[in-house]
Amino acid sequence: MWTRRHLFFAAPAFAARPTLRISTFSVDVTPPAGSALCYSLVAPAERMERPLLAKGVVLYPSGQAPVVLCAVDWLGIGGESHRGWRETLALSARTTADRVMVHTVHQHDAPGDDDGAARLAPGGIVGPAEFCQAARGRVAAAIRGARPVVATHWSLSQATVEKVASNRRILSPDGKTFVFQRFTACRNSVYCGAPEGVIDPLLKTLSFWDGERPLASLHYYATHPMSFYGKGVMHPDFVGLARESMPGFHVYFTGAAGNIGAGKYNDGAPGNREVLASRIAAAMKQSLATARREAVGRISVKSEGVRLAHRTGVEFSEGAIRGVLENPKSSARERASSARYLAWWQQCQQRGPNILLQTLRLNEAGLFHFPGEAFVEYQLAGARELRGQWTAMAAYGDYGPMYIGTAAAYPEKGYETSIVSRVGHEAEAVLLDGLRRTIS
Repeated sequence: MWTRRHLFFAAPAFAARPTLRISTFSVDVTPPAGSALCYSLVAPAERMERPLLAKGVVLYPSGQAPVVLCAVDWLGIGGESHRGWRETLALSARTTADRVMVHTVHQHDAPGDDDGAARLAPGGIVGPAEFCQAARGRVAAAIRGARPVVATHWSLSQATVEKVASNRRILSPDGKTFVFQRFTACRNSVYCGAPEGVIDPLLKTLSFWDGERPLASLHYYATHPMSFYGKGVMHPDFVGLARESMPGFHVYFTGAAGNIGAGKYNDGAPGNREVLASRIAAAMKQSLATARREAVGRISVKSEGVRLAHRTGVEFSEGAIRGVLENPKSSARERASSARYLAWWQQCQQRGPNILLQTLRLNEAGLFHFPGEAFVEYQLAGARELRGQWTAMAAYGDYGPMYIGTAAAYPEKGYETSIVSRVGHEAEAVLLDGLRRTIS
């Protein structure tokens, strides 16, 4: 159970100039063949085409506890597992768990990690729990073994991504009713070519430098990161291809992409994976080409525990969830989903906050760290709060609540606000109020 905290760390007043050290880590977290992928929503792993990685940086600001930023090429890390990751990495970095940000990139040919759900539905149908715990330990060991180096500068840049993101939810002309679901791949529908809709077209880049020498670049962009999936072939998909095509050390975070995918520009043909990757890589290169280095400045972290209420309705009740979970006729896919639903339901029954929001400030710029599959409107709202300052958002933190729509989206209906969203319209006010407190 989270305790509500509102923490602020700043360099001592006597420090003439802030200093910063940084270390990087990259760990292969590809599970063995036979592992459940996508929480048993797709075919299990048969082989690996390209490795899945956990990549990140540890920041060591002068006068403060370290800050860990970690992105994992998995579908999701939820509930107990998400807390476990943050606590384990905090110990390895000699910091506190509220200063550790762990997110998944959300590829679907990848495992999910949820210890609470795995206990409710044993047998590996939720995910390869033992492997996931071991992978967590290997990432912690990599953090302990990394050697920090001095970062003299950072840069905050951005570039427009061309022909990748589109809103998945096609609404009626009056904007009040859901009409069509434009998923990751779209074909055989007049709606596939509908306008992009509400997206954030910008890829944001935070880079650290030692003089003119680049040390690490962190990229943020909001889209579901799949071109095609479900064949049992593990792969970091087009965002992973783009990331690994770049010279130097690069980390990729998926932004608030709950209602964003590549459907307008992708019909699911395998060749589109390379096409989409090239467009992401082009934006990464353009962002770095326009980066203007500035001397390292103020770093601060604020965290805010918030309470997301469990969604109401008969179909969301404990009895309904257990009915599927305990039914011997339920498929592995159904039982795995119900176990995750029940784990989140149990998390919501505890007193106090059940989700931690975190904001990292670099001078006036802001990096927002959000749970679940938040809609892109949350990312855009964060940018508005800082009124023109550089901002970025990493979503897919604690995956327990799954999809998090806007208040307006729930009466519109549609896939993202169906059974796969375990919170209701009240979540918007809670999350935006919490975000404002982390940047005040």
